[in-house]
Amino acid sequence: MSILVVRHGQTAWSLSGQHTGATDVPLTEVGEQQARALAPAFADRRPALVLTSPRTRARRTAELAGLAAAAPVEVDEDLVEWDYGGYEGRTTAEISEELGRPWSVWHDGVVPGATPGETVQQVAVRARAVLARAAAAEGGGDGEGGGDVVLVAHGHFLRVLAACWLGLSPTAGALFALDAGTWSELGREHGRPVLTRWNVPAGA
Repeated sequence: MSILVVRHGQTAWSLSGQHTGATDVPLTEVGEQQARALAPAFADRRPALVLTSPRTRARRTAELAGLAAAAPVEVDEDLVEWDYGGYEGRTTAEISEELGRPWSVWHDGVVPGATPGETVQQVAVRARAVLARAAAAEGGGDGEGGGDVVLVAHGHFLRVLAACWLGLSPTAGALFALDAGTWSELGREHGRPVLTRWNVPAGA
């Protein structure tokens, strides 16, 4: 069994670098093309479970990638993006300029705004809950039997999830760049969690 993770296609905010957490931004035309181009990666898969974030950009990506044809697509609230609080809709450059120093969401965190915001540890709690659900779907998590689990979600959340899968600190997600409209595979080698594929472009 593998866990296949999909970052939704391009949005106007992902293109501009704006932090997009709770804001329900739709896919751009390019994002919809990326989502359709993901379909061949899943054509021969028979997933045991397909989960998507409730955000439109993720659900639309799952739809256009044809995942509903393979298994029922279920919405999981734990798959939402990092709550950026007062940094929602802002770019790293804008935040750094305001603070007068380089800023990183991984090490500096966020401030409250219209929403409270989350720490990276709080995001990791949700990621571990998703991984536990994935393990249950494939029969206990030993990698034998069962089917793949597909997760359609967001860049920062999926980077935290990958770090948790590998047993690393959630802040290690900073090391795993993940582009819009890509898919990745979390697998096992000799029983140990590994990254089998990462940041594979749509259509590759």
